[in-house]
Amino acid sequence: MKDIRSTIVWKNLLRRGVLGVALTVTAGGAIVSASGAKAVNLTGAGATFPYPLYSKWFSVYKGSQINYQAIGSGGGINQIKARTVDFGASDAPLTNAELAAMPSPIVQIPMTAGAVAVVYNGLPRGLRLSGPVLADIFLGNITRWNDAKIAGLNPGMRLPGRPISVARRSDGSGTSWIFTNYLKSVSPAWARQVGAGKAVGWPVGQGGKGSDGVSALVKQQAGSIGYVELAYAIQNNLPYASLRNRAGAFVAPSVGGVTAAAAASARSLQRDVRTPIVNAAGAASYPISGFSFILVYKNQADKTKGRAVTQFLNWGLTKGQSYSKALYYAPLPQSVKRINAVKLRTIR
Repeated sequence: MKDIRSTIVWKNLLRRGVLGVALTVTAGGAIVSASGAKAVNLTGAGATFPYPLYSKWFSVYKGSQINYQAIGSGGGINQIKARTVDFGASDAPLTNAELAAMPSPIVQIPMTAGAVAVVYNGLPRGLRLSGPVLADIFLGNITRWNDAKIAGLNPGMRLPGRPISVARRSDGSGTSWIFTNYLKSVSPAWARQVGAGKAVGWPVGQGGKGSDGVSALVKQQAGSIGYVELAYAIQNNLPYASLRNRAGAFVAPSVGGVTAAAAASARSLQRDVRTPIVNAAGAASYPISGFSFILVYKNQADKTKGRAVTQFLNWGLTKGQSYSKALYYAPLPQSVKRINAVKLRTIR
């Protein structure tokens, strides 16, 4: 997916009135607000997981001109650490060790929540999988679609005998962090052999860069399976599996399933908002759900930019949430909004 927020594109859209925001372009090409003050330029980089939602936010937000590069969570963390962007984005919150390695204190703010969909190609829609079976596929222990373990979960479905082709991320990815944390929680073999992280030693599979890359790999080859944020699955018309959750119910990825998972994890989130919400309790919970975070420095060197970043974050956590459901993201629960309100006040 191309980044539509480059300076040139923004100026063209503004001249044509496509965005309908209260900004104009001067004869010299500078973007200014309706009041005549020059708009603040902000740059960000990181996660592809929330990109469809962030793309919408950046196109309608009136406060600043924002250029965002969807390069993966690992890249976003590296760029905020190097201070080459005003904010980073990651689906994997920073660990204590990563926080300690930053040049200055970081504030981590969960901006949205979404579902990681298990997408596939070359099989009927309506596929059902369990966590242990999915882990065995990504471990390379199940190699054909008509394996007895898959067939047992899908009575009556005609499964082909073709080989399974695994697609996974090649870059440091927060989507991988969510996905591997889920597999770790449901499969002792995965926990022992691979573990969880933004980048892991994948036993099998072909790597794609970003969610777009994984989607493309799955679309290219019948018999493929991969994992992407739900919006990418829908945009690419890829079928996705229903997963057996902790309560034993088969649940397809959805906004409601993510909301249920977040609600079931409320107590843990109040203790530490970085807590994964995978494999949550409750019959309605979708098991591969997760938050996506924006990372900013607590102490802003540039007061003007710091104020602009804070204003954008506040907008995203309030008015911006109204765009979530239409793009297959779950609006933040009130418990998380209260946590975020406290975090925003710490940015100086």
